[in-house]
Amino acid sequence: MLQRLINDVKQSTGSALRLTSLAAAAAIALFITIAFLCAAAFVYVLQHYGPVEACLSGAAVFLVVTLIAVGVYTARKREMQRRAEKAAKAAKSAAASMFADPALIATGLQIVRAVGVKRLVPILVVGGLALGLMASRGAASGGDNEPDEGE
Repeated sequence: MLQRLINDVKQSTGSALRLTSLAAAAAIALFITIAFLCAAAFVYVLQHYGPVEACLSGAAVFLVVTLIAVGVYTARKREMQRRAEKAAKAAKSAAASMFADPALIATGLQIVRAVGVKRLVPILVVGGLALGLMASRGAASGGDNEPDEGE
């Protein structure tokens, strides 16, 4: 189970890194392209209409680019949230089915017999505390995602 958690973290980190590097390369190329297009448009409008109109047209171009970037960012963010929710549901169902397995319960009883109840109690207390901390941290991060959807 721990290996699955580690693999999930590795996969999400790798995915985020690939998306970030791809976005950075696209942003740099887009910035250079927009800079040349704006310069050409500015010179054209300046020659035909004047400096005020040239500045306003340049501002309009940058406004459109900004709106497109915000739209793409919002779509990506929603897609990643949907994927995270699906992965969390899958993990919960896998954990529930694992604890219902009779072989796992039998193995747990054998461990209790081998280790002894007196030695096992402190281990269970520490495990329960760790599980409680993880659950409270998961509930806190789950509550933080809800206001973001309204934005």
